[in-house]
Amino acid sequence: MVVSTGRRRPSTPRPAQIATIRVAAGIVKPADLAGYRNGPVYIRHSMHVPPRAEAVRDLMPAFFNHLRQESEPAVRAVLGHFAFVYVHPYFDGNGRMGRFLMNAMLASGGYPWTVVPLAMRDRYMGALESASIGQDIRPFADLLAELVEQR
Repeated sequence: MVVSTGRRRPSTPRPAQIATIRVAAGIVKPADLAGYRNGPVYIRHSMHVPPRAEAVRDLMPAFFNHLRQESEPAVRAVLGHFAFVYVHPYFDGNGRMGRFLMNAMLASGGYPWTVVPLAMRDRYMGALESASIGQDIRPFADLLAELVEQR
C-alpha cells in the first residue's frame, strides 16, 4: 500500500519550463525559440563572433553533411561540438545543445556520457576560444579526451 502525504517533491525544471520562464522574464522573445536565429549573437568573454544570421541556414546543412561523412565517433564528437558552437545557430542554448550533441556522438561509438564539470568551465571555454580564434583545436580535443578517460 502506498500512502500519500499530499506533498509534491520539488522537481527539476524541464527545458520547456525554462524556456517559458525566459520568455516571461523578457530574456528571450517567443519567436527566438523557433528555428535558427535571425539576428546577431555574441558570446560573453569571447573574441569569437559567430557567423551572420544569414549564413546559418547554409552552414547548418553543411555541418550535418560533414558529420555524416566522418566515420570516427571521437573525431565526430570533437569537431561536431566545436563546429556547432562556432556557428551558434540559436539565440540561446548553444552550449547545452553542443554538449548534448557531443555526448550523442560519443555514445554512438560506445564512449561514456561525459560531463564538463563546472570546475573546468574556464578551461573548456579557453579551449573553445583557442579553436575558434587561435585555429588550434588540440586543447579542446585534449580536454574532451581527458574527460572521457575520467569516466
